[in-house]
Parts: sequence; C-alpha cells; structure tokens
Amino acid sequence: MSASTSSDAGQAYNDAVASLVTFWGEMASQWGINRTMAQIHARLFCADAPMNTDEIMEALDISRGNANMNLRSLTEWRLVSKQHLPGSRKDYYEADTDVWRITARIIEERQRRELQPVQAQLEDCRAQLPETETPAATARTDMLRERLDALIDLMEAFEAVSEVLLPLVQESNTDTLGQLVQMAQLVANATDTAPRSAAANPPPTRDAPASSSPSNGTAAPSPDAA
Repeated sequence: MSASTSSDAGQAYNDAVASLVTFWGEMASQWGINRTMAQIHARLFCADAPMNTDEIMEALDISRGNANMNLRSLTEWRLVSKQHLPGSRKDYYEADTDVWRITARIIEERQRRELQPVQAQLEDCRAQLPETETPAATARTDMLRERLDALIDLMEAFEAVSEVLLPLVQESNTDTLGQLVQMAQLVANATDTAPRSAAANPPPTRDAPASSSPSNGTAAPSPDAA
C-alpha cells in the first residue's frame, strides 16, 4: 500500500469516527442524556486502546472539568471502566463494546434514575389529596386523582416492559426478542383492523331489525292489517 493510499484510508477512518461521535451525541441529547457524555462514550467505543483524559480532551476539544465529570458518570453507569497501564501514573478509560450489555445497562439506569423516581413522586402527589371535602371540591379532587392514577398506571406499564425486556437483553436472547416483536406486531395489526371490521358490519339496532321479512319470503303483516 502506498503512503498516499494509507493516508487516505486513515483519513476515512477518522472521518467515520468523527461522524459516529457527532451522531451519538445528537441522538443522546434527544433522549435526555448529556451530549458530551455520549460523545466521550462513542469515542472510547471506537478506540482500539484505552485513552487517558488528556487524549479524550484533545480528541473532543473539551475542558478537563467537563471530561472528568462525564467520565465519572460513564463509570457510574458501568459503560466505561478505569484502567491503570504499566509505567504510567495517568488514568486510562476503556468502553464496554458488548452492545447488548451496553443496552441493558442503559435500560437499568434509565429505569432507576427516571421511571422509579417519577412514579414515586406521582404516588406522593396522589397521597396528598384530601379525603373529605365539600361535594363540589370532592368532584375536583376525584378528577385529579383519576388523572394521577392514569399517569401512575403508565409508569407501571413502562416499568413492566423494562422488567420483561431487561433479562432478554442481558442474555442477548435475540430469538425471544424477535418473537415478542412479532407478537406485538400481530396485536397492533389486530387492533388496527378491528374497528374497521366493526364499522363495516354494524350490529342491528332496536329501531332497525336485522330482517323485516320472514324467512319464507312472504311479507310481514302490517300492524294496521289486524
């Protein structure tokens, strides 16, 4: 391989890494995750060897304080581990590259940091509602309690989904995950077609009998004919 070809290949590799780092940061920010934290994770995910803080700062053009804060968060999420290399006093960092383990840890952390605290706060708000009031005030309280119950039910549904999926993700159980997706698609398709079928064949009503003529083909007698 010529020097020019090698240089072009190296530049293409660097461009691909830069694209992934940018994309990962933008995607994470849309999910409510710190952009810099995601970019550091992406850069370490692409690295072929552990990187120290100075190298991360240079690669992403960020301050030491910003790098240290987000590296600490990544370590707490267990997405990055700290390494000590022989002959160096610096801390080096290496990303977990098992995508299933990464996904499982993100699900765990989002559930622990977001779903469970939100559910607890909603339940606390509901507990603060008064039990005895005037009839008019009771109606207002019942309305709010019903709305809070709906939010709590939603959080419980999200948590139930996480608890079902998490073991499958942890075990990289793609077969069962695929079956769950197929089942969900079947349910979604059935839900979509059910209303249309019911509308096409409405049930008979009291004002409009299903059949106004006897089965033998003769006309039904008029009430006035008696």
